[in-house]
Amino acid sequence: MQDRDNLSSALYMTVAMAAFTFNDTCMKMVAAELPLPQAILLRGLIAMAALAIIGLRTGRKQLRLGAEDGRRLGLRSVAEVAATLTFLAALRHMPLANLSAIMQALPLAVTLGAALFLAEPVGWRRMAAIAAGFFGVVLIVRPGTDGFDTWSVLGLASVACVVLRDLATRRLSGAIPSATVAFYAATAVTLAGAALVPMAGWAPLDLRLAALIVTAAGFLIVGYLFIVMAMRVGEIGLVAPFRYTALVFAIALGWLVFGQLPDMLTLTGAAIVVATGLYTFHRERRLGRRVAAPDKAPLRLR
Repeated sequence: MQDRDNLSSALYMTVAMAAFTFNDTCMKMVAAELPLPQAILLRGLIAMAALAIIGLRTGRKQLRLGAEDGRRLGLRSVAEVAATLTFLAALRHMPLANLSAIMQALPLAVTLGAALFLAEPVGWRRMAAIAAGFFGVVLIVRPGTDGFDTWSVLGLASVACVVLRDLATRRLSGAIPSATVAFYAATAVTLAGAALVPMAGWAPLDLRLAALIVTAAGFLIVGYLFIVMAMRVGEIGLVAPFRYTALVFAIALGWLVFGQLPDMLTLTGAAIVVATGLYTFHRERRLGRRVAAPDKAPLRLR
């Protein structure tokens, strides 16, 4: 039974990563023609409505929070907004696969952040893996070269913001449903988009762009649902490494949709990041630790 659950969870995680990458692809296409805040606002309105319906139908939406959880959720929402804005701004100007490769450093960065700020134990082997993983990130962004620009910095900033978001998620009470966390995050991102619209302007919306925004929102919700299913069914240590399938989907869609392929140095850096991330998950599993609590799986709304 456990083997079947793990197989189902691996499939769910793979579907979630594919859905998130399709969402990114749609948003990259939309952001090339519409002001970014407008795209965020329109997608967010659809996502909020869908999450509210899901929460009501499953009975898992809880809007009232205690003072401590309210502060933590507020910090998480601010980090979510910053992560979304920096990620989508970078995505607009960077190849999809390159940005996805940078984002694969997230598990390593969260492990480091948990050690520094939450006093979670991290042995020398995992610290060495984290250092090697960040070396892989350096190969991807290549500071001091023509390939390193403002958008690469924004990609790294997005990683930092997601680390803050996920650390705040770990501090939330286990009684708060994932649907509630996702709804507040979607609301914060949508309101940020609305606040920035007057500065960025509003462009005419044709049927094609409207369809892309609706499709992006749909993939976002599918990704959210499947990642929660993945984290609740199987063993976390076995399922979490399937997050790295996002890089495969990003390379494929970057080539098929935008005609972009990463160069060999970027692929080498990505391979180092993924390998060290997999080793970190392996160490977590051997030590008998849970990578993330089932109802507090990091929620991705960018």
